[in-house]
Amino acid sequence: MAPKWRELADKFAEQIKSGEYPPGAQLPQIRQLVEAGEGSKETVHKAYKALEAEGLVTSTRGHGTVVRPRTPLKRLGIARYDKVKWRDGDEVAFIADRVASGRAYKRNEQTQTVSRVEADSLVAAGLGVPVGSEVYARARLVKEGTQPTHTLTSYYRPEHVEGTRIVDPAPGPAGRGGGYRVLYDAGFEIDHMREALFARIPTAAEVQLLQLPVGEPVVELHRTTYTADGTVVEFAVGIHSASRFAWEYDFKVPDSAQDKGQE
Repeated sequence: MAPKWRELADKFAEQIKSGEYPPGAQLPQIRQLVEAGEGSKETVHKAYKALEAEGLVTSTRGHGTVVRPRTPLKRLGIARYDKVKWRDGDEVAFIADRVASGRAYKRNEQTQTVSRVEADSLVAAGLGVPVGSEVYARARLVKEGTQPTHTLTSYYRPEHVEGTRIVDPAPGPAGRGGGYRVLYDAGFEIDHMREALFARIPTAAEVQLLQLPVGEPVVELHRTTYTADGTVVEFAVGIHSASRFAWEYDFKVPDSAQDKGQE
């Protein structure tokens, strides 16, 4: 016979899967369930912890126990960097993902801090500068409503961005078109980029910042952005909640044999 907390967890799991508790809905407070005779405080607490471990809910101080969204954001590949979006319009990358996902957004859902820091080995290699060189770090936290989705920290050589809107710490994208438009206006038009992705266990600080449920991994992104002549104008590190994004890439399949034949 299953313990009482398991029975209660299974009951809520069925209600969540049936839609009785839709994504974003808050489950009853532990005190309410205790008073309703569903079990002791310890029983209800164990049941909620089981639901959290199974990825069905998140529990945070001040927000209670909430059903997790089932549909992740569509995190576009190369399409999110289309120059028409940021050069000719105002659809910066995180907004492009929201538009593609049919989700609402506000520009102030991206907050940021800007500082000059010494480049560690990772940043130095990304920007092609000596370790310890002073670089600008533009750190952003992006939320969907009140829920953090990811962080992104872009690093720049001071000579590329000094005096531009990129180093303005005001919340939101760096003006119309965001950082890439700023670089474009400064004479550094982006031409190509390289992205590397890998999953890992989050740090304690990342769990708290991104409000991650128990056992949730993160996807770390390393992005290097170049001009046509190969100058690196940005190296970025992003930390994404794994369950809040669906990564999507659309690209032409290469044929290296055909390319060689045309040489």
